[in-house]
Parts: sequence; structure tokens; C-alpha cells
Amino acid sequence: MPAEPAITTDPGHAAPPAPVEFRRAMAEFATGVTVVTGLDGGEPVGFACQSFASVSLEPPLVLFCADHRGRSWPRIRASGRFCVNILAEDQRELCERFGSSKGRKFQGLEWEPSPWGAPALPDVLLRVHAVVQDVHVAGDHDVVIGRVLSCERPPGNEGRRPLLFFRSRFGIDEPDAPIAPDPWARGDRWG
Repeated sequence: MPAEPAITTDPGHAAPPAPVEFRRAMAEFATGVTVVTGLDGGEPVGFACQSFASVSLEPPLVLFCADHRGRSWPRIRASGRFCVNILAEDQRELCERFGSSKGRKFQGLEWEPSPWGAPALPDVLLRVHAVVQDVHVAGDHDVVIGRVLSCERPPGNEGRRPLLFFRSRFGIDEPDAPIAPDPWARGDRWG
């Protein structure tokens, strides 16, 4: 039987990865893409988010991560309610619209307010309506825990596939898929 390796909490010789190196490494993990929306003083706000997951079944909880230096997340946090709009693979334009700090994200976009007070985007795969339950600061991001109020599956989604983000590109089937704009994942774009 091989001996157990010695484990140290600080090997001393290992430095943490630089931000660019860490981003490149994490690009090996494919994620779905969402748009987190909310209303602030009656004005719709939102941002593209790839850090989203379920946390608990009982009670139903989800989490997402948002750059606490972003412009939209503080406004959603103040409202206390949000909607996670899970995008389909044919919704790259929606992702780019909400992943950009330029322009008005809702300008010319049809949306409707949900019964829980957050913008519901059109034709998405799924909408998860929730309230902010807890927020935990983690480095340059906030880890947001939301208590789920409802899950809504818009009709007509049978056979549609999710929008995936992998190796800084949308999708995994196309080796020449468009690369997301260079600054797309910077803080002003993810929160």
C-alpha cells in the first residue's frame, strides 16, 4: 500500500495563479449562461452571469456570483428580488447585450414583469424567480443565495439546447465558434 502523501496548508513554493492564468484554467469548465434581472425604482436592470447553480431542494435555493463592483448587481440587491433567465443556444445576442457595459440593455427589448417583480426575458429556456436570502463576500465577487419562489418553463422549449460558454467561446460543438469579446467577462460586465 502506498504511503499517504504529506499534506501542507502552505507549501511555500506554490504561488496562486495570476488572474489571466486562472481565467484560462477555469475556461476548461463549461457553464450555462444566464441573465439575472431585477427592477430598481421601476427601471429594469440585468447582467449576464455564468456562475449559477442550485444549492438546496428543501428549501429550494439557488446561487449566483456577481462582481460587487458591477453596476447592475447593487441595484438588484437593493430591490431584494431577481429572476434568473436561462438562455438557449440561439440567444447569443441576449448574452452579448447583457454582458456589455455599453448601451441600454433593455432598449428595444420586449420583456414583461413577473408576478414577483423582476423582468422576465422572452423565449428563454427557464426562469427562476427568487428573493435575496444571503450575500457572502468572496474576493471581488458576492456569492448570492436566493430563495426560489417559482420556476417557469416558457412553452415551446422542447428540443432547444442551452447556451454554453467553454474555452472563452459560445458552444462546444463548433471549434470555430465565435470567441466572446475580450472584455466580456470583466467586472463591469458581470454584475
